[in-house]
Formats: sequence, structure tokens, C-alpha cells
Amino acid sequence: MPNVVERLDERLNEARARLSTLVIEPERREVGVVDSVGSGIASIVGLPSARLDELLVLPDDTHALAVTLDADRIGAVLLDRAESIVAGVEVRGSGEVLRVPVGDPLLGRVIDPLGRPLDGGAPVIGVRRDEVERPAPAIIDRELVTEPLHTGVLVVDSMVPLGRGQRELIIGDRATGKTSLALDTMLSQRTTDVVSVYCAIGQKASAVGRLIEEVRERGAFERSVFVVAEADDPPGLQWVAPYAACTMAEYFRDRGGHALLVIDDLSKHAIVHRELSLLLRNPPGREAYPGDVFYLHSRLLERAAKLSKDGGGGSLTALAIAETQSGNLSAYIPTNLISITDGQIYLESKLFHEGQKPAVNVGKSVSRVGGKTQPAAIRGLSGRLRLDYSQFLELEVFARFGQVLDPRTARSLEQGRRIRAILEQPQSEPRSLAAEVALLLALHEGVLDVLSLDAVQRFKTGIEDGLRADVGEVARRIEATGRLEDDARRRLVDWLTARAAALRPVEE
Repeated sequence: MPNVVERLDERLNEARARLSTLVIEPERREVGVVDSVGSGIASIVGLPSARLDELLVLPDDTHALAVTLDADRIGAVLLDRAESIVAGVEVRGSGEVLRVPVGDPLLGRVIDPLGRPLDGGAPVIGVRRDEVERPAPAIIDRELVTEPLHTGVLVVDSMVPLGRGQRELIIGDRATGKTSLALDTMLSQRTTDVVSVYCAIGQKASAVGRLIEEVRERGAFERSVFVVAEADDPPGLQWVAPYAACTMAEYFRDRGGHALLVIDDLSKHAIVHRELSLLLRNPPGREAYPGDVFYLHSRLLERAAKLSKDGGGGSLTALAIAETQSGNLSAYIPTNLISITDGQIYLESKLFHEGQKPAVNVGKSVSRVGGKTQPAAIRGLSGRLRLDYSQFLELEVFARFGQVLDPRTARSLEQGRRIRAILEQPQSEPRSLAAEVALLLALHEGVLDVLSLDAVQRFKTGIEDGLRADVGEVARRIEATGRLEDDARRRLVDWLTARAAALRPVEE
């Protein structure tokens, strides 16, 4: 019993000592009040010290972002569903801007723009939390774009080559294969060191689910991050999605790695921005878009860059998707995006419905980095391909009038049809560099001249497996060096000739 009394006395003395040093002072805390709420927007009074882009905290752990600061109120966009938010509820400032988790723990995960899991997995705990709005690298911190980014799509790699650190726009009407082209590029990174970050803005959950399953089955899912803001998510969450995804991708670039950011799509993002701006009573401009709609996307896409060696040498490549209406490239948002990016890949609905897939219009597509980013093997074989194909398209239009064609024109048409047959490619089947070089070499050396168009289609089928089985050493050298040396060229031509010869009896 005495021991118990002694222990109680000791604890009592410790408590008295702590209380003697305790300083009790009043705490000053700013509190705002929701004045009105609706359509993803909250009008808040109070919080005089709130800053622009500050993260605000509402009841039930609901968050909002302060985007307009007027003299008597704050306009905030809600980042969560607001069923429980009504006029009169309390709002507190966090003193922080919006941050998202970054790092390797995000790889192989499906998350929302705030880093919350959507795949049923454990909470995402990143290496750190970085700001969503970050400045673009300065010009002195950048380097020329010279490293190729392999897409696995022959028409792109041969005529509209992309480089690591580039900003390329994929543009076209609805349902022309824009997302499929970006998906093929992601799938092609399964054999590279590029980390893929896919950002879905306002897409259907079913469509996003199919894309994720494609990457899981055919690509490097363990080196991919999926940032999803679905069509029924709050507009504020959709608005912040591409900036959050860019921050997540920048982590890999800044530590010397390479990242690919696919934004699907910026047309919906601009519409969400217009919706929020009109609800916040900002003055509308052309097509009711606010005046800062150009800055909306330029400050995002400028963050894609190839860093200098002093900056680590990493790269962030941005593939931005945009939708046109009836092929109108001169509309407000398409022209803005074309002027921001380093080129565009234009997918034409007419070609798509004619069965030419990918439906790339090579005449209206351009990559402003040019052939500097192409592997030497492709650059040496595709020098005249774009010109020959463009001439064929003009001749084909002329030939439809039914005039009698001279033999030279007829031969050009036949060669053009073979080029088109070689450029056709099934969805979700990106080609390796060696297969692309083999197909271009077959065109260049006239190996396909003895085949009909049906035989050309059979010639392409299984070429990946055939290369690995019959001339695997040559294929590995092409993949490793990006070059086609003389001895490898001879062996590859012999193999392609034999492959074409095996199809000739079928024709005869």
C-alpha cells in the first residue's frame, strides 16, 4: 500500500510541475462561412488572410480551392462532393497550396487527382507531397530534344517522329482513334525506361477501365500511373487533374528519369474551365471562354521539357489530346493548343471510316523537332516516304475521274497502295523498332512489288515473331543501336525476300 501512495505522489508532483510551466494564451483563428454553394462552386465570406490557390477545409473533410479573391468574398471550387455543404457552415484556411503525393509508391496505382486510391488498394503514401502548380523549367535548364520516343505506330515513327521532352497534340473528331494512338505509345514503353502517366479528364469510367486493362495485359502496368477524374466527379477535381498528373510525372523527370504524360483530353478541360469561370462571374470572351484560357494550357504544357545534364538529363514528354468538331482545326481551343505544342498528329474521320487505321492525315500532321529524333535506321529509310505517300494521295484523287493512266502513273499508284497497306496497323499492337525497320526496308528495296495488296497484309502478319525466330541477332542489334549496318541490311533483305517469295505461289 505505501508503494501505491508513493507512486501517486510522484505522478501528482509531475503533473504540478507541468502545470506550473504551462502558458495559457488566447488563440487567434480565422473562420469563414459559406454564403452560397452550388454546381461545384462555393461563395465564402470571411477569411481575410486567405491567399489565391489556398486549400480551404470545410466540414466532413471536404476541400475547396480559393480561385478568386474579391473585396467581400472568396470564390472557391469544390474538390469533393458537397452533399453536406450548405450555406452557413464553417470554413477554415489551411495556409497551404494544393499538394499531391509523388514518388515510386504511385506506380501501378489508379488514383484521383488528390492522390486518393480508386483501385481498392491501400492509401497512397508518396515520397513527399509537391505543389500542383509549379513553374516550368527555365530555358537555360533545358536541352534540345534529340532522343527518340518510340510510339510503335509506323506512320508516326516514320513521318511524324516524336522526341523525349516534346509536346505533341493528338487532334481529331470524336471516335477517330486519338486515345488508341496514345495507348499504343504507352504500350510501347514496356521495353523502355519511360514511366507513363495517364490523366483522364471527364471520361466515362468504362472507357478508362478498358484502357487500364489493356495496359495491365499488354504494357508495363508496374511503371504506369493512372490519374482519373471521371465525368461525374466535381468540376474542380476535373479542373485540377492535369496539373496534378503533371506534378506526379515531373518527379521522375527531375531525378534524371524519363516520363510520358498523356492528357485525355484538353478540350473537356477547357469546357470545365469555362463552366467554373462563368459560375464565378468572370467576364466571358470568345465562345464564352474566359480570357485566360490560353494561359490555362500553356502553363501546363510548358512544364514538359528535356532537362540539361546539369539538371539531371531527365525528360517529360506530353501527349495532349484535343477534340475537333467536324474537322474544324481553326476553332478557338484547337488553334490555341496547336500554337502551344511542338506539332500535331491529325486524325481524320474520313480516313477512319474508309478503314485506314490509324487515320493519320500526314499532310496536316507535323512534328516540329523533325527527323533529329529518329533512329538512324528509320531516318535512312523514310526520307522520301512522306513525299511519295503525299504524291500518291493526289494521284489517287485524279485517278478516280476514270482517265486512262500512263504506265508510270499506274506504277506510282500501285506503290502508294502498298505504302498505305504497310502503314495500316491494328489497335493495341505497337511494333518494335526492328519490325518497323524491316517493313520500311521491304518498301525501300522493292521486296513488296511482286505481291498483291492482300499478300502485303499477310506479309505483315507475324513479322515480329518471324524476326525473333529467324534473324533474332539482327533484330537485337537494331533495337540496341538504332542503326542498320551493311551486313545486317543484307541479311534482313535476304530474309524479307524469302518471306515475300513464300507468298507468291498463293497469288499465282
